[in-house]
Parts: sequence; structure tokens; C-alpha cells
Amino acid sequence: MFGNKKPQAAAPAAMNGRPETVIGANTNIVGTLKSDGNIRIDGTVEGDIEILGNLIIGETGRVIATIKAQNVHVSGAVKGEITAVEQLEISPTGKIWGDITTAALHIEPGGLFRGQSAMSTNIDEPLLLEAPRTSRYDSSIID
Repeated sequence: MFGNKKPQAAAPAAMNGRPETVIGANTNIVGTLKSDGNIRIDGTVEGDIEILGNLIIGETGRVIATIKAQNVHVSGAVKGEITAVEQLEISPTGKIWGDITTAALHIEPGGLFRGQSAMSTNIDEPLLLEAPRTSRYDSSIID
């Protein structure tokens, strides 16, 4: 409207739907952030983030929080635990320091992840296989 608005990078394909809430680059939030929709963070957030939709952290986004969302795309920096129910993506400029839990993880070349990861799934864990049985012929006897 005023001619000085920078074009924002397009949302990743997995992040269908436009963000309902955008936290601008000059905005700082401390506390709990909850939403039923999609959120984009280009500013700074400290605390807890609970979103039923998708979360996009832009290149200028800085987050120190415990995050829970459907899908998470990180192009900025995050320090804290992340739970992405479906997918977590880290772009070439994205950095995560902390533990993550997700069903699918995608890290593009240049992206940074420091922490532990756990894959969540609805598939039951397979039964442990039995150890291989020893042959009735000992290999040391055969010459």
C-alpha cells in the first residue's frame, strides 16, 4: 500500500494456506502464543508456542521457545524443543538448537540442527527378530 513493503519469500509447499497472523521483524513477544491457524514469525518470540496450524519462522525470525505445531518451517533461528506433528523443514538459512519430534524431517544443505531427534509415527514397532541360529557345522572345523 505504501510502496516500501518487501516481498516475503513464498511459503514452502507443505505449508498450504496463508498465515493468518504475521509477527513482524520489529516485534518482540514474551509469553505464550496460541492459535488455531497458521502463523509466520519474522520477529522475536520467547516462551511457548502452541499452534493447531502451520508455523513459518522467516529468515529474520528468532525464537526461544517450546514449539508445538502441525508443520514447522525454519528459515531463521530456533532454540528450544520442537514438536511438529507432520513435518519439520529446515531451509539453508535455518538453524535449530534443541530436541525435535516429528513424523518427517527435511534439512536442506546449509541448514543446521543441533540436538536429538525422535520420529513419531502411528505404525507399531515391529517385534524384535530372533538372533541368527548357529549352524550345526562349526566353521572352524571345515578346512
